[in-house]
Amino acid sequence: MRSTFHTLETSKRSLFTQQAAINTVGHNIANANTRGYSRQVVSMTAARPIEAYGIGRTTIPGQLGTGVEFTDIRRIRTAFLDDQYRNQNKLVGTYTVQADTLDKLEAIINEPSDAGLRSVLAQFWNAWSDLSKDPENVTGRKIVRESALALVDAFNSISRQLNDLSADLTTNIEVKATEINTILSTIASLNTEIRRIEGLGDKANDLRDQRDVLVDDLSRIANVSVIESETGYTISIGGVTVVDGSTATTVTAQMLVDAYQNGDLNSGEVHGMIVSRDVYVAEYRRQLDSLANTLATGEIQVILPAGSYIPQDIASTLNPPITSPLASNTVVTVKGINGLHQLGYTLEGGSPPASGLPFFTTSDGSSVFTAGNLRLNPAIEADVNKIATSMRLDAGGAVVRGNNTLALLMSELKDTRFTFDETSSGNGVTSATLGSYYNALVGEIGVIANRMKRNMLNSQMQLDQVESNRQSVSGVSLDEEMSDLIRFQHAYNAAARLMTSFDEMLNKLINGTGVVGR
Repeated sequence: MRSTFHTLETSKRSLFTQQAAINTVGHNIANANTRGYSRQVVSMTAARPIEAYGIGRTTIPGQLGTGVEFTDIRRIRTAFLDDQYRNQNKLVGTYTVQADTLDKLEAIINEPSDAGLRSVLAQFWNAWSDLSKDPENVTGRKIVRESALALVDAFNSISRQLNDLSADLTTNIEVKATEINTILSTIASLNTEIRRIEGLGDKANDLRDQRDVLVDDLSRIANVSVIESETGYTISIGGVTVVDGSTATTVTAQMLVDAYQNGDLNSGEVHGMIVSRDVYVAEYRRQLDSLANTLATGEIQVILPAGSYIPQDIASTLNPPITSPLASNTVVTVKGINGLHQLGYTLEGGSPPASGLPFFTTSDGSSVFTAGNLRLNPAIEADVNKIATSMRLDAGGAVVRGNNTLALLMSELKDTRFTFDETSSGNGVTSATLGSYYNALVGEIGVIANRMKRNMLNSQMQLDQVESNRQSVSGVSLDEEMSDLIRFQHAYNAAARLMTSFDEMLNKLINGTGVVGR
């Protein structure tokens, strides 16, 4: 015999299940715009049926259904798409940081512009050219001094900005290390909480979403490896396990740099910062230092005109050594502007006549010139008469003050090929004019910057595509949720109507049966 109240229990289970489904739809709708939220669905299954009551085996056919139950509330998430997203996200992090750094480098270079190093260098050559027209003109000498100061200031300014950019990248690496530690600590805590909740038989869907969002953020900072086990996520960065269940390992900036040098840290924002600092900024600084050092002391070949008088202490050190006065035009090799300036004579007078000083010196006393320590000789800065322009002496051994031989040679250095010795950096020895060397430097930065922007845009497009695929699976569709809401609402109403109908039947049975004839 069937139970009298069996249908009431069936209706009750349906009401509870449909109500859980409606609540879940409401939760989805509420989190439609929540970052990282995964759509949740109620897993419904038919309740375990029972056999009709009877002694031995009943003769009533079939089993009695007991309604519906929900086994769990699960989130819709695909691990494959998560892995794709994180693998692409780390590339976006790398290219974004490098593109940003190269943008800053281009701003520091500031070419082409009237304030760039190219323009300042051109003004320096023009000042010498103007001075060669009237070597005794004080105004022309002051213009040479001021243009030299502007050139030195341009080198120094770029060097300071490069130092600031490098320091800023170093600081950002340390900041990212702190951010990583915060994320790792939170993930470890979530591992513990998720394990506790799911150990009781529940689904920690929202906590899992929070953990996955943190892993997504972490994947942009560095290349991560994620393995899920019974204790939660086990996460490695650059080959080092940093989260194992509830345990998080502290990450330092030096640890990240070491992982980069070992080749284990190969993508992400931190990788981009280290590459930007140790490759792009360092290489541009090296080339700029090479330009400054070559400007001051790089070997050049000049043609000394016949009749030139070279200071005796300098003439013997030239390649080849010469004797004055020159009987014919002679090709000699000198060490940059400094070496050429020392071949001439100043307007100071005296006996013997004063020869030129090194035009540039270093601010730190170093023998190697860099963009940061290059400076105009303080003696020349204080007295423009110390600028050498003449290479002629009269019969009495006095300087021919109106001679412009050295000034002309200086102005012609604009088109003279300097020897850039870059063997220490593995680039060997090259020969080029200062202008062409600098143009190549600027062009190289521009090409790399364009390539990095292209990589960034391409990787971002791919990331957006993966995210779109992920959202198509895990994202909340309001249209779909509204359809489900109507469906579950009708099911709930029907179950309620069934209970009401059965209640009316019971009322008739209990209160209206057996009263006939009373």
